[in-house]
Amino acid sequence: MKERIMMLVFVIVMGTILTGSLVGVNALTAPVIERNSAVRLKRNVLMALEIPAGESDREIEETFAASVEEQSYGGKAYFASKGTGDVAFEYTGSGLWGPITGALAVKQDWSAVAGLTVFHQEETPGLGSRITEPSYLEKFRGKTFRPALKLVAPGKASDSASVDAITGATMTCNAFVKLLNENLAAAAAAYQGGGQ
Repeated sequence: MKERIMMLVFVIVMGTILTGSLVGVNALTAPVIERNSAVRLKRNVLMALEIPAGESDREIEETFAASVEEQSYGGKAYFASKGTGDVAFEYTGSGLWGPITGALAVKQDWSAVAGLTVFHQEETPGLGSRITEPSYLEKFRGKTFRPALKLVAPGKASDSASVDAITGATMTCNAFVKLLNENLAAAAAAYQGGGQ
C-alpha cells in the first residue's frame, strides 16, 4: 500500500513539475512566435503587392512601414500599397487535406487579382502542394473574380476569369479556387462597404 501511495505522490509531483515547465516555456516563447507570425504576414503582403523588401526581419518591417498603409474593415485587416493603391489581405480556408493560408492582393478598383502567396498548406507533397509554386500562383495575376474565378483543365484557360488546374491535383485546385472566391467575395463586401 505504501508503494502505491509513493508512486501516486511521485506521479503528481512529476506531473506538476513538467506542467509548470511547459507553461513557463510557452510564456517565454509566445511573444517570439507572435512576432515571427507578424513578420511572415508582412513579408507575404509585400510579396503579393510586388514590393521588394529584402530578407531580414528589420528590412521587412522598414519596407512595410514605408510602403503599406494598414486599414481595418469588418474586423479584418487590409493592407493598401502607398505606391499603387492595390489592396492585400490575409486569406484562409479549407484545402483538400487541411487549411490553406496566404496573402492575396487585388487591384485598387477591386477588378482583378494583383498578386497571391501561400504561406501555409497541408496538401499532398509533389501534387497539391504545387499550389505554392510561384509559376502556378502567377497564373492568378490579372484574373477577374467577378462573379468568380473558374478552374479549367490544364492548358484550357481562355478568358479573364479562368485558371488552369494542376495535372494530378485537380481536387486541391478546386478547393483552392473555392476558398479564394469565398475570401474575395467577403473581403470585397467588407472593404467596399467600409467606406472606400
